[in-house]
Amino acid sequence: MQKHPGNVFIVDDDDDFRDSMQWLLESADLNVSSFASARDFLSNYKGEAGCMLLDVRMPEINGLALQQIMKERDIHLPIVVLSGHGDIPMAVTAMKNGALDFLEKPFDDEVLLPLVENALAHSTALFENQQQQQQIQDLHDSLSRREKQVMTLVVDGRANREIAEELGISPKTVEVHRSRVMSKMRAGSLPELVKQAEQLGLN
Repeated sequence: MQKHPGNVFIVDDDDDFRDSMQWLLESADLNVSSFASARDFLSNYKGEAGCMLLDVRMPEINGLALQQIMKERDIHLPIVVLSGHGDIPMAVTAMKNGALDFLEKPFDDEVLLPLVENALAHSTALFENQQQQQQIQDLHDSLSRREKQVMTLVVDGRANREIAEELGISPKTVEVHRSRVMSKMRAGSLPELVKQAEQLGLN
């Protein structure tokens, strides 16, 4: 099995099942953290990258409710839902809510491991995208108020003269602000700046 960074978080109230899953995954050289309840996971999760094996039917907070709480808290972990035979409708709902896959208990170990590998690969890509997004946000935050105004108008396709008229400044001043925006955003071209604006939700 290809080694991927990140933790596999097991959230299941069945002690024996949880222990057997932890043993299986650790024997495949994976980092594993297991929790007996959704509340236990939420209390101990520190923002690590990884994926989750989530039982849909648990007391207090079930899998679907945990999935919703994670969305509200911006916890982005690829989820493989685990369900008993009678829980298939819940598993399907979890998939519609963004889970990556689901497995019906009992299942073969050979079926689980590729799903976990795939989920960890998704996690790696997700984590890299989040880092890139944060970097772009930090660069945008470094712009002055006027530079942000100019950037918004530039990516909207406005010419320097139009921007100058709208902001009540000279075209030369617009050129200076525009140059600073490109430099601070580390954008090598206008299309790159437009792409950054899209990622920031500015247009």
